[in-house]
Amino acid sequence: MTITYYHIHYYGQVVYENDLYKHVHFPEMLIYYSGNFIQFKSMPSLQEFAHAADYLLEFHKRNGQNHVQFYFPPNQKPAKEFIDYFLKEQYIYSFTELYAIRPKEFKYRVLNPEVIVTAVDENTFPYYLDLQFGFDVKFGVEFAKQKAKIHRRHFEDSSFLQLLAYYKGEPVGTVDCIIRDQTVELDNLQVMERYRNLSVGTALQKYVMDHFPDHWVILIAEGEDTPREMYQKQNYQYYGFRYEAYKVFYES
Repeated sequence: MTITYYHIHYYGQVVYENDLYKHVHFPEMLIYYSGNFIQFKSMPSLQEFAHAADYLLEFHKRNGQNHVQFYFPPNQKPAKEFIDYFLKEQYIYSFTELYAIRPKEFKYRVLNPEVIVTAVDENTFPYYLDLQFGFDVKFGVEFAKQKAKIHRRHFEDSSFLQLLAYYKGEPVGTVDCIIRDQTVELDNLQVMERYRNLSVGTALQKYVMDHFPDHWVILIAEGEDTPREMYQKQNYQYYGFRYEAYKVFYES
């Protein structure tokens, strides 16, 4: 099986498509950048990018949104003229990396016996929501409130599995598993800052490896963040990169 960015789950629906790009819209959460974006099928010219940006901005403004977000084709780096344009027009640009592993190949040094991982159920869902709210509120209170609605919807969806990690009985970490026929995507793997370096993230991943031994486990890592180094040490294999750019417009 060849793992690509097209195995990654995204929120929203395609509302417009042409030969150059797909436009994805997520009306349930308009402020969620990762659900409201344009995905280019091939690398655009600078003129084509600017035209797409004008289209998306007009669409978003009609819906009360104040951002534009773009994903470029996997494994293609924008040319220097794009980077210069992003800097001039105050876009934030970055890249992510795609990793995957077969569960039997997962490597770890040690499991912390004081860390326990369980699937979220009716009784523990409030703890999961409280913990997620703490993680999400760094993007704003309104974002966290709207994200809570998405968490509730996923709790009712059998293609999602929400996990909760406890350290000495206290909820300290979460991960969302998006289950497909051949893959399980790890999304939103987070641990409370003061409980990091206690193998909480390892325990969450080990739970997935044990319960989905015949799947590929896949994830997206920020291209310049430390966690990607952890995944490499755990024997995840690199399957490519993707550049993205976004811009927030503030009303005068």
